[in-house]
Amino acid sequence: MTENRSLSIGDLARRTGLSVSAIRFYEERGLVEPYRTGGGQRRYMRSDIRRLSFVLIAQQMGLSITEIEEQLRKLPHGRTPTQADWRKISRAMKSMLNDKIAQLERTRDRLDGCIGCGCLSLKKCALYNPDDRAGLQGTGPRLVL
Repeated sequence: MTENRSLSIGDLARRTGLSVSAIRFYEERGLVEPYRTGGGQRRYMRSDIRRLSFVLIAQQMGLSITEIEEQLRKLPHGRTPTQADWRKISRAMKSMLNDKIAQLERTRDRLDGCIGCGCLSLKKCALYNPDDRAGLQGTGPRLVL
């Protein structure tokens, strides 16, 4: 990459609104991959602006950094992502979000039974110990959180 087509870490920070330390964090996580100049300076591709913007948006949507890393690993290195790339990521993210929604709905639907039950027992609790799995292992504490 030529120097005039790349960005310094300061330029990237100004363009994305991120601090230099945040960019270094994302670099450590492999979300952006700068190259080093002969003088040891980090230089970033212009497409890294989009990658970091995606990270910020995904975090605001509630995705974890690990989930974001999984999706960005699928993007091509060295070029700006295409519409087709974004559609693939969007489908995968929708699937993850649907799984989270289903989990939250199951929790919501069981919550009234748990609060109304009044058992206050981890041994009998249908949410914490469904079908009394822990009871099969004997008495006393069996689960480590």
